Amino acid sequence: MKNLLPLLFLLVSSCVFAQQATAPLPAPQAPSIAARAFLLMDVQSGQLLASQNIHERVEPASLTKLMTAYLTFNALRQKQIQATQAAPVSERAWRAEGSRMFIEPGKPVTVDELMRGMIVQSGNDACIALAEAIAGSEEVFAQMMNREAQRLGMKNTNFVNSTGLPHPQHYSTAYDLALLAGAIIRDFPEFYPLYSQKEYRYNNISQSNRNRLLWTDPTVDGVKTGYTEAAGYCLITSAKRGERRLLSVVLGTASDSTRAQESQKLLNYGFQFYDTVRLYAKGQPVDKPLEVWKGSQGTLKAGFTQDLFLSIPKGWSDRLKATLETQKPLVAPIAAGQKVGLVKLTLDGKPFAEYPLVALENVSIANVFGRAWDSLRLMFN
Repeated sequence: MKNLLPLLFLLVSSCVFAQQATAPLPAPQAPSIAARAFLLMDVQSGQLLASQNIHERVEPASLTKLMTAYLTFNALRQKQIQATQAAPVSERAWRAEGSRMFIEPGKPVTVDELMRGMIVQSGNDACIALAEAIAGSEEVFAQMMNREAQRLGMKNTNFVNSTGLPHPQHYSTAYDLALLAGAIIRDFPEFYPLYSQKEYRYNNISQSNRNRLLWTDPTVDGVKTGYTEAAGYCLITSAKRGERRLLSVVLGTASDSTRAQESQKLLNYGFQFYDTVRLYAKGQPVDKPLEVWKGSQGTLKAGFTQDLFLSIPKGWSDRLKATLETQKPLVAPIAAGQKVGLVKLTLDGKPFAEYPLVALENVSIANVFGRAWDSLRLMFN
């Protein structure tokens, strides 16, 4: 076994949800958070830096609109709808309860206007109009929401509407909502800047974004607020400082100011006490090529199909070590992406995390003479 860990420069990439560390991180304890449930996630590594009650089912309130937005962004990318096209306003959308952008039947409204009304103004009427434009009805759209939730790994979530209005079968968790917010940041970088818009005016009515941190912390660029009497005051926040991006979820606080204050505490804690380190680059061999038997070539490059990041306490990078365990013997054929080993990490000598090592190339099977020769060699190996 060898020390295989080249500590490389930081680089933003696709979110990789790493396995949880098996030992407590040697960093200061997370601050006390006045919320029913909360978490702090490093978006690049996927690791949780602080958490409480993250799998407890809660009423997601307007945080639901993140899934409505996700499906809208996807429909735009797939050209199922156009940002400039006019969307019909049904009586159901017009009469929507709760927060509204004040669309009206018979008055043209574009998909782009509806998106801003949904994201900045948290308009329930905008959500229903978008759902009907994409799926024909809000009921069918809710089915689409649930299919997408399952695909994203949101195992404790169920949607019955596009708005987040209360319903006994409408629920999610802090962890699932973090997955959803992270997916928007990762999958739709062209639309994510909408979440930093501070104000939007429609129908001669200006409304401000309810995310207070957009005004008080210049590194915050999203994401969404939510409130119902049962859910309490909720906020999902993301901030980027340098090349690092953190995501906080705070659910069930007592007031608008409290949700902002507790979110800020989490973000400051994560940025102050942790670093994000890129362990391996996408497609980079982690060590010398591995020996292959009965193949058209005698060696194989192995590594990772995504950039691999890890969150560690500041100043502890030199205490992070990696060892490689490979499958032996490696016998062809081998397909790119196939698991061929394991990278095990220790922090300060204690088990920390482990990741599957995969083939970075295909190795086809050798001809009959090559297979026979390697079979003979294996008998004496």
